[in-house]
Amino acid sequence: MNQPIVLAIDDSQDIHDILYVRLKPEDVVLHRAMDAHDGLTKARELLPDLILLDIDMPDMSGLELCQHLKNDPRTGAIPIIFLTGAADLDVKVQGFDLGAIDYVTKPFQPAELRARVRAALRTKRYHDLLARRAQIDGLTGLWNRHYFDRRMEEETAAVQRYGRVLSLILIDVDHFKKVNDTYGHPFGDRVLQTVGEVLHAQLRTVDAPCRYGGEEFGIILTQTDLAGAHVVAERLRAAIGKIGLGHRGATVNVTASFGISSSELVEPPNRSSVPQLVELADQALYAAKQGGRNKVVAASPRLAA
Repeated sequence: MNQPIVLAIDDSQDIHDILYVRLKPEDVVLHRAMDAHDGLTKARELLPDLILLDIDMPDMSGLELCQHLKNDPRTGAIPIIFLTGAADLDVKVQGFDLGAIDYVTKPFQPAELRARVRAALRTKRYHDLLARRAQIDGLTGLWNRHYFDRRMEEETAAVQRYGRVLSLILIDVDHFKKVNDTYGHPFGDRVLQTVGEVLHAQLRTVDAPCRYGGEEFGIILTQTDLAGAHVVAERLRAAIGKIGLGHRGATVNVTASFGISSSELVEPPNRSSVPQLVELADQALYAAKQGGRNKVVAASPRLAA
């Protein structure tokens, strides 16, 4: 398990030194920011598991910074513990109203500080587990459509920002309606589960295999061009073609059709390119199905025009 990341935002070097000593037994990675603007930048870059935030800072108060953090979708879910030397109840209430989960009063009691940090990190871990589960398809164990949509936006933004390349594969299990009608829906579920297992086994951990809907799957391939995606798709097509599921003494074979698109075909690539990338892959998938199924078709610049 990775060490939790804690970001301390405080304008006092002494406080940072104390936090380093007090939290050393907790096995966390502690980062520091000396002012609110640096803290906001580091929070967005690091996406820490917990923020320790001083209320009284000269350039921007901790309460103002907390509001900025909670209003940003990237940092809104990060738990915040206020560090305060004030005993003012109104200030504490305002902090809770803004979304902080706890506060620790200076000077810190070592045991209390560590206990509150542990509790916050434990809550964050449970929240992350629930959030992850909400993005998993219950039948196949792959990512679900909600995750697919969010990840595609993130990756196309990275293409625009960092000049990366991104490819998308859409997969359709051939004649799946006939499978359901002939062998029943429970058997159809077995087919989808088995295809999901093949995708898990064949892909890199950085790739994102998703249940796109029904018998369709979508695979987001980072740092992969159209030619590379074609190689991956052919490998998957061959692996799925080896599936043979037993049913009442007979063996049922499975095949799938593939459509591929890439950010190389979209100019300029940005978040608004997501529908176009999906449309190109869908057109290529349609061509694969019209061309006899159990084949891979890549989108072309002609389709992108």
